Amino acid sequence: MDTPGDLYYTEDHEWLRLDNGAATVGITDFAQNELGDIVFVEIEPEGTELGQGDIFGTVEAVKTVSELYMPVGGTITAVNTDLEMAPETVNDDPYGEGWMIEIEVQDESEIDDLMDAGAYAEIT
Repeated sequence: MDTPGDLYYTEDHEWLRLDNGAATVGITDFAQNELGDIVFVEIEPEGTELGQGDIFGTVEAVKTVSELYMPVGGTITAVNTDLEMAPETVNDDPYGEGWMIEIEVQDESEIDDLMDAGAYAEIT
């Protein structure tokens, strides 16, 4: 299982990459592996403002449907529309081309609630 050291993680298996007040969010390699073949991704539209822990979308796999939770509060500034036609990209490259949303972070102190790679590896 791949757990990049430069990311933050949630107990719900989302990851966050921070870059000067903006962040990219997706699901972890562990999550995509547990879900199996992803066949559909539904995400809230750009401009949606959500709090930490709020649902920003769902992932449908052959096995199940899983909700996606905001690692930190913020406003969605971009959605990976490529996932509409190729949802399997989340399985193939969860930390790269399989990213889901970009957000403008409301309160960077919420990042303190997230895990680093070592802590996340302990729970998976």
